[in-house]
Amino acid sequence: MPLGQALAGQPPGLGKRERTRRQLILAAVQVFSARGVAGATMQEIAQLAGVTPGTVYNHFDAKESIATALAVWLAETLCQHINDSQQGVERAAQRMAIGQRRYAWLAKESPRWTLLLLDIAATVPALTERVALYARADLRLGIAQKDFRVPSEQAAMGLIMGTGMQTMRDIALGTASTDHDIAMATVVLRGLGVPFEKAAEIARRPLPAFDDVAPVPARKTATAFAKATPKKTRPKARS
Repeated sequence: MPLGQALAGQPPGLGKRERTRRQLILAAVQVFSARGVAGATMQEIAQLAGVTPGTVYNHFDAKESIATALAVWLAETLCQHINDSQQGVERAAQRMAIGQRRYAWLAKESPRWTLLLLDIAATVPALTERVALYARADLRLGIAQKDFRVPSEQAAMGLIMGTGMQTMRDIALGTASTDHDIAMATVVLRGLGVPFEKAAEIARRPLPAFDDVAPVPARKTATAFAKATPKKTRPKARS
């Protein structure tokens, strides 16, 4: 389970406070997976983490802050790994196909985590906003290379993001057909103006090597969490 392994891993160099935050995130993931973000409570997260509710509030002001921290971490980790796997790929059409198919691959490899990811994305805009940054860069590159022809950037981004997320859900729920990722990538490229034969050929190309998703370096993780989770003043609790 690539995402599960990534989040469970502890990168070197974490201080005590950051280790506690990560422990709380791990507990929240389990609660979110079982009850959904809307049904989860801070008390359940504290109980599963083996700490007092005061300790949870010492790090996060609400469960939505935990969901945001998790969303930022997931987006940073997944996007960076997909982007790294595209090194040396200069044409935007192929980069777009790789990105779309990698998220479909994630849904196949980690369906439970994918459904949690989609649940969080529905309530935390930060996740889709981070992912959209990478997709928008490839879209603009394709337009500059004259491979993509679209009436508006906003409409094109709706196609890219909406199709990708629905594909992830279909695959995670087991309702997608074989090679659905290739078909979906072909449809997206066609929607961006690539001729059918060329779109189908690009979508079928072998994916580049992709290492298992690994933990974000401690400094980057701490920075992302700090930006995502402003802390209210609460009674002191053990950390």
